Amino acid sequence: MNKTQLIEAVAEEANLTKGEAKRALDAFMKVTGDALSSGDKVVLVGFGTFSVSRKPAGTGRNFRTGAPVKIAAKNVVKFRAGVELSAKV
Repeated sequence: MNKTQLIEAVAEEANLTKGEAKRALDAFMKVTGDALSSGDKVVLVGFGTFSVSRKPAGTGRNFRTGAPVKIAAKNVVKFRAGVELSAKV
């Protein structure tokens, strides 16, 4: 499912116009991104938890040449599914 399909499904399920559903989804994405970038977790009970984790620097290998490659440390977003979502899947 892509973003357009998600907007259509949310609009139909919540009895909203597509424009309202798009604004709601865009607001959710912005607020979630802002919270994660400031170091907070976003917990949606039953659905799941979004959090940020630090991935340390390391050394990889170029598959073509076999030469070692430095991989920089970075922050990564993690999602852990909640009980209700896990039960549906």
